[in-house]
Amino acid sequence: MLLLTFSFVWGFPQTNENVNPIEKIMEESNGNITIDIPPSILEALLQSSYGKKNGSELKSGINKIAGYRIQVFSDGRNQSTLESRAKSRGNLILSKFPKYKGQIYTFSSSPNWYTRVGNFRTASEANSALTELKKAFPNLSNEMRVVKSQIVVIK
Repeated sequence: MLLLTFSFVWGFPQTNENVNPIEKIMEESNGNITIDIPPSILEALLQSSYGKKNGSELKSGINKIAGYRIQVFSDGRNQSTLESRAKSRGNLILSKFPKYKGQIYTFSSSPNWYTRVGNFRTASEANSALTELKKAFPNLSNEMRVVKSQIVVIK
């Protein structure tokens, strides 16, 4: 069993009100959060039991299930600028499609950097969104494609 522990040191006000740290992070990061996960751990996550859930087994809260995302950036050339170019591609998509706030995923699997968009349960949903993105960014359309991925579903 794989257990990941994240700890945040956050300057929350010392009040009695309940502050949701996830919402606070999303708000202050403008929906752009980058988590660097070593490839070995990412692979273990992708092969974990999360992918075995179907719609009827979703629990209340955050669920990770098998689904689709749209890959909008993938490159391993010019290492010194890869991370900034990957993040910039995500910001470009977000500027025209604010509905993807919180659904831009930028990560590295050495030597490449990737940017993926969305949490689509079906290939059909992902292909519809891909068509929309390709129309909005015709100069980038040859780089965009639907990929199978673990997605986040909140119930």
